[in-house]
Amino acid sequence: MERRIDELELRYMQQEHVVQDLNEIVCRQELEIEKLKRDFSSLKEQFLQISPSVTRDPGQEEPPPHY
Repeated sequence: MERRIDELELRYMQQEHVVQDLNEIVCRQELEIEKLKRDFSSLKEQFLQISPSVTRDPGQEEPPPHY
């Protein structure tokens, strides 16, 4: 009986360690995803400023420089 309890305690400790490691990974990924979202938004804004889009409303388009 004592051996079974020891095995269960060991399994529990290992699972706790795995859960903690996975939690740290998820937290780092969340930060990275937020950074990527900000970078994407910035790049999207830059792209929309330099490249006209067929999906934009014509009133939102800037006239070409020769006008």
